Formats: sequence, structure tokens, C-alpha cells
Amino acid sequence: MAIDNQELIRMYRTMLTIRRFDERASKEFRGGSGTVPGLVHSYIGQEAIATGVCFNLRLDDRIVSNHRGHGHLISKGADVRRMMAEIFGKKTGYCKGKGGSMHIADFGIGILGANGIVAAGLPIATGAALAAHLEGGDKIVAVFFGDGATQEGEFHESMNLASIWKLPIVFVCENNQYGVNTHYKYAVAGGSIPRRAKAYNMPVRSVDGNDVVAVYEGAKEVVARTREHIGPYFLEFKTYRWSMHFESDAIPDMRPKEEIEAWKKKCPIVRFGKKLLKMGVVTEKDLADINDEVMAKIQDAVDYALESPLPAPEDALEDVFSV
Repeated sequence: MAIDNQELIRMYRTMLTIRRFDERASKEFRGGSGTVPGLVHSYIGQEAIATGVCFNLRLDDRIVSNHRGHGHLISKGADVRRMMAEIFGKKTGYCKGKGGSMHIADFGIGILGANGIVAAGLPIATGAALAAHLEGGDKIVAVFFGDGATQEGEFHESMNLASIWKLPIVFVCENNQYGVNTHYKYAVAGGSIPRRAKAYNMPVRSVDGNDVVAVYEGAKEVVARTREHIGPYFLEFKTYRWSMHFESDAIPDMRPKEEIEAWKKKCPIVRFGKKLLKMGVVTEKDLADINDEVMAKIQDAVDYALESPLPAPEDALEDVFSV
């Protein structure tokens, strides 16, 4: 499947933006120039998945993210300045500094929010898919979750309802091998996550999550099918997170060091960059220029966050609803 050269470059730039954003967010959280409240869960190592999937989505399609969600938001078109301001707890952030890293939302571009509770985004996405179905048209929903979420009841309830009602939703499982320090093969009976989707009469596909072209091409066909309201589809992307569960030394990283290093050698950005060089799409200078451009963009986002005001105490009473 041919992808336009400019689109390939845009994909590379998006992946690099995700990487540089999370590197800086992690640095700031661990004692940089500003105070970052809450937690930061790094998406480093998984950039190809968000990019490849979201590049097949339209602005009016909806996504639901999870606690490791910065990559999904950037790929869907979120403003990195407002994202960084939110992480810093500033009033200019997406949620006025009240949500932090794990709860960024932008309804205007179809981002229904991230979620700090494992698997809690799945029923939200299923409800959004039901809404899309009732609205008519061909809008779809994509929900991102990790292998650990497949152990939760919400996962099974959402899969069951989506299949029964033939909802226009793509379940995107980012299998990064571990739930904190527990390998998925130890936690998943039978060792296969896709087998669970098949049990709900759902078509499945497993793809190399470190190959952005493979992700893009696999998702393209699935998204086109889902727009026909034929029913849900399950995508499993095999990948690996480079950092520990979250940016803190409170929980030791017990994964084998040699395993971490082996996966780092499969870096999706380096791999894609080499592919673009081999294809003659870019030069080494082009890649360096893109990196400089992205670094400047991230520095601007940090400066914006640092210069932005904190919410006023009375702001705590705004945007509060009850039913």
C-alpha cells in the first residue's frame, strides 16, 4: 500500500514529537524547572501505534485514551502547549489544570479523555460507539488500552455489548508485555489476548506495534470496515514500554534488563527513520532538521506552561456537576 512521501514525513514528525514530549515531561516530573503534580506515565517505545492508528481517523472520529495517553492525544491533533500546561497543573491547560497527565480531553477534535483507572475507558468508548451508531453516518470510535486492561471486568462487558450491538468501534490493545511488573503470559489464561476477542465473535488482527507502516496499513483496512457499521474489530499491537510503569522510583522495575535493551534496539522511530533514508524520502539532514524543529516546539510548550498562571482557589468550584 503506497503512502504519500509527505504523509510518511508527517508520521515521522508525529512519532518524534511524542518521544520528545514524553522525554521532557518525564524530566520535568523528576525535578526539572517546574513542579509537576500527579503522575506521568511514559509512552516512549510505543509511538508507532498511536501514530499509525490515528492517521487513519478523521477529526470527527472519537478516541478514548488511558493513563499512558500522551501519544494518542498528540497523534489525534492535540495542542502540545495546552497538554504541557495541564501536566504542570496550570489554568491554561486542557482541563484548566485540574486533570493532569491522565485526564486530558478535547471534545472538539474527538478526544473524549484519558482515564487513570485501568480499563475504565472501555465502557466510555462503547457508549460513544453506540452514540455514533444512533447518530448515523460513518463516524467511528477507537479505544486504546494495555494488556493489563484485558484482566478487568469492564473489558469483557464492553466487548460483549459491542459485539451484540455491532457497534462501530475498534479495540486497540497495546500489548507492551507487562502490567507494571507482571508479564501478560503469566496473567492471561492461555497466553493469548486475541483469543479473548474471538470468544466474543469479533475479528482480530495482531500486528508488529513497532512498525508504523504495518500499524498504519493494518488499521486502514480495519477502520474502513468499521465505518460500514459491520461491527467491532480487535487489533493487538505487540510493543514494549521503555520506562517503568510510571516515572517514579517508588515501584522498582523488575523486568529483565537484557529484555529492555533488546526492545530498545527495535526502536520504532530509529527503524522508521532508516526506512525513510533507504527509500530516499529524506536525508540525514532532513531528520536532524525535523528533530531541531520538534525540540523547539517542546521547549516552547514548557515555556508556555511555566509562564502560565495556576488556577485560583475559587476555580475549584467551576466545572463541577452532579446528577
